[in-house]
Amino acid sequence: MFAVIEQGGKQHRVEVGSMIIVDRIPTERKKKFSNKNVLLIVDDKNDIKVGTPYLEDVEVVGEVIEEIKDKKINILRFRRRKHSMRRQGHRQRFTKIKINEIKQG
Repeated sequence: MFAVIEQGGKQHRVEVGSMIIVDRIPTERKKKFSNKNVLLIVDDKNDIKVGTPYLEDVEVVGEVIEEIKDKKINILRFRRRKHSMRRQGHRQRFTKIKINEIKQG
């Protein structure tokens, strides 16, 4: 059984026990995560249910494992012949989530 959820403007294919990395969710470790924005669900008998845009009475429940950072991106703005340069760095933060169950009801 798997489902397709929408989180942070992106779609993720999730199964029970899978780990996904999504854009940062402002929450603590070991907290519960639930998402009702389920777009599609396929059960063990290959029955497919598609939402318009979301399915009702379907919820994906998981647990926040940790918050991680991506590698650093260096940004350099340089104006030639003007003796002007500006450096900036950025590290995107993500949240790692473990999917515990897919509730249908």
